[in-house]
Amino acid sequence: MPVLKRLQHRKLCVRLLTIRSPNPIESIMEYFTQQLINGLTLGSIYGLIAIGYTMVYGIIGMINFAHGEIFMVGAFHALIFYLLAVSLGFSFVPLALVLVLLLTMVFTGAYGWAVERLAYRPLRGSFRLAPLISAIGMSIALQNYVQLMQGARTKTLQPIIEGGFTFWHIGGSAVSLSFMQILIVMTTVLLMTVFTIVITKTALGRAQRACEQDLVMASLLGIDVDKTISLTFILGAMLAAVAGLMFLLNYGVIDFYIGFVAGIKAFTAAVLGGIGSLPGAMLGGLLIGLIETFWSAYFTIEYKDVAAFVILILVLIFRPSGLLGKPEIEKV
Repeated sequence: MPVLKRLQHRKLCVRLLTIRSPNPIESIMEYFTQQLINGLTLGSIYGLIAIGYTMVYGIIGMINFAHGEIFMVGAFHALIFYLLAVSLGFSFVPLALVLVLLLTMVFTGAYGWAVERLAYRPLRGSFRLAPLISAIGMSIALQNYVQLMQGARTKTLQPIIEGGFTFWHIGGSAVSLSFMQILIVMTTVLLMTVFTIVITKTALGRAQRACEQDLVMASLLGIDVDKTISLTFILGAMLAAVAGLMFLLNYGVIDFYIGFVAGIKAFTAAVLGGIGSLPGAMLGGLLIGLIETFWSAYFTIEYKDVAAFVILILVLIFRPSGLLGKPEIEKV
């Protein structure tokens, strides 16, 4: 090859490399944006579970430690109902998912009702530690029940909702936003809006707020306290069922132990945002999801749980009521 042509070829190669090589700042922003999307998706699932914790605490002042296992039961029911729908010939995916969602919410709500009737109502007049111990017992019982019924092996589901959007093309990579992630965030926003309307505008919401202030006085004023508390457990379980379905569709892998880990994270989210506050529970869920995702992306993944709990400790030190919680005022 002549020298002139060799130089021209070298210049062309350098120019192509210059065009194709991504800008380091743009690459950093692309990676950050992708992790932000992943963190918001995970945080939305945590937020849905955390709402169940904060609703129960807001009324009876106790933590439902079996709520994580309710989420796990919801995920297993979603898998069972979807496989059943497919075997019965429901080939239209949106219709099948709607049926699965409704059936999962109904059956998981029944588990929430059973937890309230067995673990909380008989011990409502006892010392405060008794219902908590009973709820931990229900948690262990549900874990072993699912393990015996479904086995200890992980259950998998092939992706159902595929596709999405890609943008910010840099070099050979791009930021992706899947339809499943959009569905999770939209479902979370919709449910938060619906529950806010229920609590602020309906008779059930007024009864819940009355029970939150004083159970005895609410009963004297004619409110069915037992019914209100049972409905609160059912609603919280239904939200956990939605979270279980979203978790199954997004990650495709479940086992009998996912409720313990997710329950601890969601409880942390509820405390971080302010236990007893619905917006605080959702905010805490989003923060925990973002902390886990970004820590896993930029640091060692083994310590992502430690990072979330360290943030919780710092918040409780400097703001014991949480980010959006109100300090309790004890009546004398």
